[in-house]
Amino acid sequence: MEQKKILIITYYWPPAGGPGVQRWLKFAKYLPDFGWKPIIYTPENPSYPLLDETLMKDVPENIEMVRTKIWEPYQLAEKLNKSNKKFKAGQFDVGKNQSWKSKLSIWVRGNFFIPDARVFWVKPSIKFLEKYLKENNIDTVVTSGPPHSLHLIGLGLKNNMPDLKWIADFRDPWTEISYYQHLRLTKSSDKKHRQLESAVFKNADITLATSYTDAENFRKAGANAVCITNGFDESDSGEKAKEQKGESKFTLSYIGVLEQLRNPENLWKALDELIRENTEFAADFILKFVGRIDDKILHSIGNSSLKNHIMNLGYLAHGKAVEEMQHSDMLLITNFPNESSKGIIPGKIFEYLASGKQILSFGPDKADVSKILKETNAGKHFSYQDTEIVKDFILEKFNLWKKGGLLENTRHIDQFSRKNLTRQLTEVLK
Repeated sequence: MEQKKILIITYYWPPAGGPGVQRWLKFAKYLPDFGWKPIIYTPENPSYPLLDETLMKDVPENIEMVRTKIWEPYQLAEKLNKSNKKFKAGQFDVGKNQSWKSKLSIWVRGNFFIPDARVFWVKPSIKFLEKYLKENNIDTVVTSGPPHSLHLIGLGLKNNMPDLKWIADFRDPWTEISYYQHLRLTKSSDKKHRQLESAVFKNADITLATSYTDAENFRKAGANAVCITNGFDESDSGEKAKEQKGESKFTLSYIGVLEQLRNPENLWKALDELIRENTEFAADFILKFVGRIDDKILHSIGNSSLKNHIMNLGYLAHGKAVEEMQHSDMLLITNFPNESSKGIIPGKIFEYLASGKQILSFGPDKADVSKILKETNAGKHFSYQDTEIVKDFILEKFNLWKKGGLLENTRHIDQFSRKNLTRQLTEVLK
């Protein structure tokens, strides 16, 4: 049987690194198993914040790639302020850490580039793809955001080709994302963001969400929304994770990008107190970072009792990062603190689950992450106000580790395998 074609419009694709590339790279890997031929449309000259050449091994052999040039204003932003390099990764300084240059840059970003700085790729892409889709008999298109400007490509194509089946995939929310309130938007800019978001919700045939709460919120906003979470690839982790032993010291690891808006200050306080109060814990504890950690966070915890317990490995290729998960005893995950972010499920939690390690999570109350941790028996979720119960939890796990009884007993995680999630996707595409 001939495979049905699907065009995937994505900004992030190998050699891009970081979480943004994983979702559709893995879907593309497994779609042919279910009768679909993925075709990737991506920029020819993107400005990626992170690179990971090792992800090229997951690109399906002979996959069809379509590329066109994009213009992005990041070089201009970086000339204005070197810290603007964070913009490409969706990060920026907040609160007391904001200089006047940061404030100006954030204002320009939020009000001049709507919805984001990749918006200059929208019109040329619509023009190019309308012709390409007709010439190649493709009637199903996916747009993956952020950057949410890619959804405007889908919106333009849908307006010009009403019979096109368009799936808008939201890896993160648009106006409900925590940093939206920090963009220093004018009333007219805020209105434009919301109008564009609403148009995407109401015109896309299907809106995909990566969390249960986001799907519910999207439906309330007029979208035909379905939740398909992120997941783990058994070829990356799976059972081999359970064969790995931890370090000779009790190791709590954070894997990924940690910015100021998700900084668990109460955790640093709890760890600082444990080190000062418990000599056994102080002798055996390591806090390991793998990824891009905000300099101001590192500076802050470097001035505490944690200073001599930090192992900062920097950004590592994906495979190496997975190995570091497996060589840890506990894994840390953080979310934005406000209630509107309770639906965000960071993608790395699924690889954390596959590792079998206990997970220490921070974020708003009643978060979707908490639901997953309870269902899989994989750890515990805390708010950013908790300190004493965080200390108790860590100390409990440390004492089990000392006795050799820190067991890996996660359950019901097969539902989050990339292959099973791709099966769910193909049911939605019918």
